Amino acid sequence: MTSPLSRTRSRRATSSIAVRVAHTVLGGLVALGWLLLPVARPGPGDSAEWRGKGPVAEEVSAAPGQGGTSADDLVLPVAAVVVAGSLAAYASVRRIRRARTRTTPGKAVPGTVPLTELDRLARRSLVGTDDCVRTSAEELESVAALFGREAVGAYAEAVAFARSELMVAFRLRQRLDDTAPDDEEDQRETLEEIRARCAEAGRRLDAEAPGFDLLRALERSAPAALESAEARFRGLARRAPAAQATLAGLHGRYAASAYLPVAGHVEQAKDRLVFATTHLNRARQSLDRSEVARAAAYLRAAEGAIGQADVLLTGVDRLAAELDAAALRLPAALAGADTYLERARAVPAGAVGGALSGRVAHTGSVVADVRREAASGPYDPFDALRRVVRAAAALAGTPALGRDAERDLALLDEACPVARGAVMAADDFVTTHRAVVGSEARTRLAEAERRLALSSLTFADVQRADALAGEARRLAERDVRTYGNPYGGPGGGDGVRGAVLGGILRGGSEPDGNTDPGGSSDPDGNTDPGGSSDPGGSSDPGGDIPGDVDSSDFAAAGVATVGDAAGGDAALGVASFGGPRTRYRRAVSAPAPVRTGSATPPPGP
Repeated sequence: MTSPLSRTRSRRATSSIAVRVAHTVLGGLVALGWLLLPVARPGPGDSAEWRGKGPVAEEVSAAPGQGGTSADDLVLPVAAVVVAGSLAAYASVRRIRRARTRTTPGKAVPGTVPLTELDRLARRSLVGTDDCVRTSAEELESVAALFGREAVGAYAEAVAFARSELMVAFRLRQRLDDTAPDDEEDQRETLEEIRARCAEAGRRLDAEAPGFDLLRALERSAPAALESAEARFRGLARRAPAAQATLAGLHGRYAASAYLPVAGHVEQAKDRLVFATTHLNRARQSLDRSEVARAAAYLRAAEGAIGQADVLLTGVDRLAAELDAAALRLPAALAGADTYLERARAVPAGAVGGALSGRVAHTGSVVADVRREAASGPYDPFDALRRVVRAAAALAGTPALGRDAERDLALLDEACPVARGAVMAADDFVTTHRAVVGSEARTRLAEAERRLALSSLTFADVQRADALAGEARRLAERDVRTYGNPYGGPGGGDGVRGAVLGGILRGGSEPDGNTDPGGSSDPDGNTDPGGSSDPGGSSDPGGDIPGDVDSSDFAAAGVATVGDAAGGDAALGVASFGGPRTRYRRAVSAPAPVRTGSATPPPGP
C-alpha cells in the first residue's frame, strides 16, 4: 500500500513535468512570433492612415538599408529559439538520467528481482533440486528391487535427465563462485540459468511421478514391499557387527586421519536401523488392521532409513578396501618417485636453473618422510600416496627431464583412486545429512564429480577433483556442526532425529527453539524449500501421504510434523519420487521470470 506522502510526491512530479512542457511550448511560440514579426510588410489593403504617412516617415522609409528586415533584427529571436531548445533538451536528458540512476523509491522495472535475492533463490533451488534427485534415486532402487530394472526404465531416464540438468546448474554456480563477472547483467543471466535448469529437472520428475506412483502403488503392493524391506533390514542388521569389526581393525593399522571419514558411520547406521525397526513394525501392524494407507506411509519412512543405513555401512567397507589398496600402491609410487629423482640428479647442474634443484630437494624430502611414517607405525595411506604422487608429478613436469608417457599414465592411475575415494566419501556424507547441508558443499561436490567423469582425464583434473571433494566435506561438516548433534539429548534413541537430519522425514521446528532441517529454514539460512505448509492448502507436503497418521508417532525427539488442517491429525513428511512435489514447486518459484531450461551447456575449464 502506497503512503500518502508517496502519492503526493508522485502527483507533484507529474504536475512539475506538465508545467515544464507548457513553459517550453509557450517560450517557443513567443520566439517564433518574434522571429516572424519583422517580416510583415504593408500590402495593398493597408489602411489610409498608413498610406498618408508624413514626410518624416517617408524620409525614414526611403533611407538606405531601411527598406526591409536587417540581420540585427533576427539575432534576438534566433537566440531565444536556441536557448529554449537547449533548455528543453537538457531537461529531457536530465530526467532520463535521474530515472535510470534513482536510489529513492520510484517506479521499478516490472519483474525485476534484486541480485542478492536472485542469488539466494538460485542457491535455494540447487539445494531443493539436489534433494529431489537424491530422493528419487533412492525410491527408484526400492522399486527396482521389487519389479526389476526393465519396469523402471522410463523413470531411470527421468532421474538421469534431472541429474544432468542439475550438474550443469552446479557447474554454472561453480563458475560464478570462481570468477564472478563484474557485469551485473551477466551475473543475473547466470543465476536465472541456474534456476531454469533446476526448474527443468523438477518438471521432468514431476511429469513421471504419477506414473511411478501408479507402478509402485503401495496400497496394492504393500505386503510384498514390506517383505522386501524387512529382508533388506535383516541383511543390514547382520552387516552392522561386521562393519564395527572392520572399523576396529582400521584403528590398529592406520592413523586416525585415515578412518576419520567413517568414524561414526556404524553408530549412525544403527540409529537409522532403530528408526526402521519401529516403522516396519508399525507398518506390519497397520497391514494387519487393513489400514493400508497408514502402512504405506510407515513403509516409505522405513525404506528411506534402510537405504541410508546401507550407505553408511557400505562406506565403512569401501574405505577399508580403498585404504588397503592405497597401502599396496604406495611402494610402486615411491619407486616411481625414486626414478624421477635419479633422472633429475643426472642432469648437469649448469644445464638448468635453480628450479630443478628445488624440486629435487622437495621430492626427496617427501619420499623420505613417507618411508619413515610407513615404517614407524600406523599411518594414512591416502595422505602418503597423495603427497608422493603430487611431488613426483611436480618433478616430472620439469622440461629438462622430458616427458615419459608411461610414467605419466602411472601417476594418473595412482592419483585417481585417492580422488575417487574422497569424492565418494563426501557424497555419502551429503546423502546422509542432506537436510542441513547447504549449496556450497553440494556445488563443490558436483564439480569434483564432473571433473572425474571427463573423457580426457588429466592429472590436473584429478588433483582439482581431490581438492574440491575435501572442500565439500569440510563445508558439509561445518553445516552439520552449525545445526548441532542430532543423536544426543532426550528422545534421541528412536532414530527420529537422525531421520530428519538425513531428509527422510520433514519436520517443523523443535521445541528448544532450534530450526529443524525440514522446517522453516534451509542450510543457507533461507526459507526452506521443504517448508511445512502446502501452498495448495492441503496438509500433505508431497500430495501422496495420508493425513490420518497419528502425530504421537513422531512426537519423540521434538520433531514436529505437518498438521492436517481438516482433521487435526498429522501427516508424515516423508520424501518420495520427485521429492515432495509441492515442496519442490515452492523451491523453484520466484517473482522473477525464468528462462526455459536446456540451453547450451557452459564450456569446460
